[in-house]
Amino acid sequence: MEFINALVNQINGLVWGPPMLVMILGTGLFLMLRLKLMPLTHIVTGFRLMWQGRTKGDAASGEISPFQALMTCLAATVGTGNIAGVATAIFLGGPGALFWMWCTALVGMATKYCEVVLAVHYREKDERGAHVGGPMYAIKNGLGKKWVWLGTAFAIFGGFAGFGIGNMVQVNSMADALEASFAIPAWVTGVVTMVITGLVILGGIRRIGKVAASLVPFMCVAYIVASIVVLVVHADAIPGAFELIFTHAFTPVAATGGFAGAAVMAAIRFGVARGIFSNEAGLGTAGIAQAAGTTNSPVRSGMIGMIGTFIDTLIICSMTGLAIICSGVWTSGASGAALSAAAFESAMPGVGSYILTIALVVFAFTTILGWSYYGERCWEYLVGTKAIMPFRIVWVLAVPFGAVAHLDFAWLVADTLNGLMAIPNLLSLLLLSPIVVKLTREHFAKP
Repeated sequence: MEFINALVNQINGLVWGPPMLVMILGTGLFLMLRLKLMPLTHIVTGFRLMWQGRTKGDAASGEISPFQALMTCLAATVGTGNIAGVATAIFLGGPGALFWMWCTALVGMATKYCEVVLAVHYREKDERGAHVGGPMYAIKNGLGKKWVWLGTAFAIFGGFAGFGIGNMVQVNSMADALEASFAIPAWVTGVVTMVITGLVILGGIRRIGKVAASLVPFMCVAYIVASIVVLVVHADAIPGAFELIFTHAFTPVAATGGFAGAAVMAAIRFGVARGIFSNEAGLGTAGIAQAAGTTNSPVRSGMIGMIGTFIDTLIICSMTGLAIICSGVWTSGASGAALSAAAFESAMPGVGSYILTIALVVFAFTTILGWSYYGERCWEYLVGTKAIMPFRIVWVLAVPFGAVAHLDFAWLVADTLNGLMAIPNLLSLLLLSPIVVKLTREHFAKP
């Protein structure tokens, strides 16, 4: 077992090492330049289309509204990464890690845009008449038969990674947080979460979309408001926080208090890695949900999809990071969710940590819902529609197990598979980028 653990650790180091981070950032930058900065210049348009997309439109062209599709994506991405992931990045890389998170998000908007455009453009209907799409279908229908193995590899990685990264790891974080703050036993969290998850996902993407559209906007706004309270209390520290972020993005940070110090490379590595973990730009997952949206325009879907990266990282992760830095707790030696909780507690003594716990629980729960759909589509691609109901049952049954188990090894395997998903996706984005550019040009050329 020790040998297997060491082997997976080595593979994980390669998968999430500098070459992969350069590949993800480099692909995003390449796509942003090929699109002539369109994702940045059309952010306002993306928000407008998102708002307009609350209505379903042409019912024949998809199963859920474009807004519900985006909320399903956000349900999957806005999770423990926005609270524990940001805190870990700052703990290991210093305040400068937040700057590199922003960079990841800015180029990630182009990546996410291209993922969604290709997913919608190459989507198809399954045996039930439902729209299905994602990197595996873009590879199969866009690159041809000789590349089908690449789409299969993506589906295998995604089909297994979901059980860790999108299921057991999430409910484990929920159980730990609720036990620490409210003394709720882990098994109780597991059973209750299993029941609620089953009620939602057994109803398929339509029910997931409805729940996500109701829950995600509320949870995001509530979390932002709570973060603003922390920033208002520590308002005098905000200018200094930005100075720390920009200074330490390019210069090493010395050890201070409980902080061990960090080199610039650590700020880049952990900022980029945690940014990708949070917004999933480059992993290909966003296109899977957006392909189910009602639309006749891949470009419009792409502009709605890229807003998910903006909201996830540039708004929510920034709020967490600024709260941690402004409150001064980043030098306390705490890490993960405990560090974020300390920041909230500093501004709202007695209630701050409870607010953060509730936010973590809701964020993690919605991630379980969003990732259930990603995993389902991966297994449907591999096995066919007969896999759907067995997958949903196994997914629901995995929830209580995740709540009570020690998941160090499961987390490591899932994290590795999650990173491996990026390889087929990034290759397909680069090879199919001329199609994205052509579709984009044609869309904006229309009167």
